[in-house]
Amino acid sequence: MANIIMFGILAVVILGAAIMCVVTTRIMRAATFLLFVLFGVAGLYFLLDYTYLGAAQISVYAGGITMIYIFAIQLVSKRTLQGITERIKRSRVLGGVLLAAFGLATVVFIFFKNRLLQACCASEDVEVPMLTIGESLLGSEKYQYVLPFEFISVFLLACIIGGILVARKEEEKK
Repeated sequence: MANIIMFGILAVVILGAAIMCVVTTRIMRAATFLLFVLFGVAGLYFLLDYTYLGAAQISVYAGGITMIYIFAIQLVSKRTLQGITERIKRSRVLGGVLLAAFGLATVVFIFFKNRLLQACCASEDVEVPMLTIGESLLGSEKYQYVLPFEFISVFLLACIIGGILVARKEEEKK
């Protein structure tokens, strides 16, 4: 029962912060709300007793990616960011709602077509061992993820170097 209550609290925090991240007009507030979303997802991992994935979520995403976003925001001149507000047109909101409804209908259709809900309810609780998850994340064979992780790390390194070069060019102009 406590797990269900914690899941409910985390779900409300994640959904609320995600909505506020999208709705807010201030970019630093959006980055802060994104941080709360990522911490909430890490909380879900800890709730499932996947401590490795929870720690990776906090260190890589909540720590690393959010700091890169904030670093990029701070690189942009403060004059550019001051007073920026974006007015949302009703037609774009309507288009977004229709696209979200189409996506939800697609997911529900796939669930019912493949009988995923019945399979989920009928199956036993089978826990995936942490060794299997670790081998999937760090393996180099088919359906394993070490190569995408390496590509992402090289991409992030290139982003950091690019940010430093942009900051250095602005400093030299002054």
